[in-house]
Amino acid sequence: MKRVFFITIACCFFIAKSIGQQTPAKENNPNAPEITFEETVHDFGTIPLKGEAECEFIFTNTGKEPLIIQNCQSTCGCTVPTCPKDKPVKPGEKGTIKVKYTTTNVPVPFNKQFMVYSNAKNSPVTVTIKGEIAQETASAK
Repeated sequence: MKRVFFITIACCFFIAKSIGQQTPAKENNPNAPEITFEETVHDFGTIPLKGEAECEFIFTNTGKEPLIIQNCQSTCGCTVPTCPKDKPVKPGEKGTIKVKYTTTNVPVPFNKQFMVYSNAKNSPVTVTIKGEIAQETASAK
């Protein structure tokens, strides 16, 4: 019984240690890329019920090394960001992340976030879209 207990404890220790090693600490590199957005919140205002809205978030690599966007991850399926993963963004250059929001069937205010993961020293960055969904009006007969 003691043997099973010690084996279980040892396994837990090694699992915890390997999970901790999956996310290495960022080095303090003064030349590292840095992602700077012109805005991190976009307000759509009022958009139609059962509709779609799109916007773009413009960013600049304000660091000294190439910026590589690794992933854009949304908090829900109604918000779909499209990130420029095809090539690195050189220092001083701009890039664009496009976001498409599909409204729900309920006329309520919305506030949705997505995360931009990159090799920047300030990664990840949270970006927000918000607005209201208009109520459906009765059609004229």
